[in-house]
Amino acid sequence: MADSAADRGSAGQDADPGSGHGTPDPRRWRALAVCLVAGFMTLLDVSIVNVALPSIKEGLHTPESDLQWVLSGYALAFGLFLIPAGRLGDARGRRAVFMAGLTLFTLASAACGAAQSSLWLVIARLVQGLAGGMVSPQISALIQQMFQGRERGRAFGMFGTVVGISTAVGPLLGGLLIQAAGADEGWRWVFYVNLPLGLVCLLLARRLLPDTPSAGPVRLRDLDPLGVLLLGTGVLALLLPFVQSRQWPGNDKWLLLILAVALLVAFVGWEARCGRRGTQPVVDLRLFKVRSYWLGCLLILLYFAGFTSIFFITTLYLQSGLHYTALQAGLAITPFALGSAVAASPGGRLVGRFGRPLVVVGLAAVAIGLGATALAVHLVPGRGAGWAMAAPLLFAGLGSGLVIAPNQTLTLSEVPVATAGSAGGTLQTGQRVGSAIGIAAVGAVFFAQVGGDGWSDAYDHGLVVSVAFVVGALLVALADVGGGRRGRRRTRHASPPAAAS
Repeated sequence: MADSAADRGSAGQDADPGSGHGTPDPRRWRALAVCLVAGFMTLLDVSIVNVALPSIKEGLHTPESDLQWVLSGYALAFGLFLIPAGRLGDARGRRAVFMAGLTLFTLASAACGAAQSSLWLVIARLVQGLAGGMVSPQISALIQQMFQGRERGRAFGMFGTVVGISTAVGPLLGGLLIQAAGADEGWRWVFYVNLPLGLVCLLLARRLLPDTPSAGPVRLRDLDPLGVLLLGTGVLALLLPFVQSRQWPGNDKWLLLILAVALLVAFVGWEARCGRRGTQPVVDLRLFKVRSYWLGCLLILLYFAGFTSIFFITTLYLQSGLHYTALQAGLAITPFALGSAVAASPGGRLVGRFGRPLVVVGLAAVAIGLGATALAVHLVPGRGAGWAMAAPLLFAGLGSGLVIAPNQTLTLSEVPVATAGSAGGTLQTGQRVGSAIGIAAVGAVFFAQVGGDGWSDAYDHGLVVSVAFVVGALLVALADVGGGRRGRRRTRHASPPAAAS
């Protein structure tokens, strides 16, 4: 799921020196290695932190709501800054923005590791997410700039492999770090591991990454700061009642949902106004006139809300409920990530032949696998649950590999080339916002059931909500399949008169 927010105007990028016209840059493969390590870092921090949550809870006496913000805050900040950062890199220079984002990410990682309170950690994670959102779109844009033809496809394939590996090894690497450094302070090394990688990447980026010859001054309004603010505060108002459900007694907190709707409506109105005035909105609403695009965006938002929350509640259940070590918990949830990584490549090849029905099969497999996981926890209670859930999580992961990359291909298939970058960035933003919403909603249900020996019930209830999000995505996929078939039938019925004339 390579972030493509900065791919905007790729035709223009091809005109850059070093983009493939003329003599290719001899340093391009080494520069790609720097980009891949940076991408690995930012994406690793999505999954590696999950196994550290129980240790963070003990070490900082972190309330449940702050644990949710450690994950959802990172995802939200990451997603909100993808598109503006892509534009900033195009305008001011991708190497400069890449290095600024990587510097901020490394410093924020140090701040996370040194946190002395849960508030400190949450704020540092927000900054870390914002920095990750600065780095990620520069990677795909630099690949566009440095490579051409088959080399470009190979480079993007390598980036896709890194994405899969970072997701798969995150829980396991986090468990190993905590095991080696100790449960009390080991969680800090989940963040400190970024420091040597970040420093080496910065030194090499300065030497190896190319300049952006078209870079120049950029106006603040071109980054649509008001649009980012309206979207961010709208999603924040939507998340708060769920994340703070136990900390804020009474029903007044649910009034924030009305505020959330008002802010999101204002966001849509502002984005439409930007489009009419010819300025660059953070979300190009014209894209949503393409049926396959808006359905694909809705599908992936719901899916990310479902599948990212699985890691959150599974690690908490295994470590806090069943007293697994961080390493044991990381090993227990690795089958899902491995299954996803294994199926992603065949899914990318098969989507051209089968289309959206392939995504339907994948979503159905995820829903069945998660349902079987809940059943396994019932049939094999106690510490054997980790072994019992391995097979159904592997099955769900195989289904996941048939969803993410194929859905991206199908969602962008009918988008005009001129708006491909904006479309890809919006799709990625939807993934991150979906992750934040899912963690908030599933976490609220999970923590409401925890108490005494209620960890198993809490896990069941949380999985039900995760499956509900996945089923919602499945219904969207089925609607797309049905609508596509009806469209083809109408085309066939209309074609004979056209031929006769």
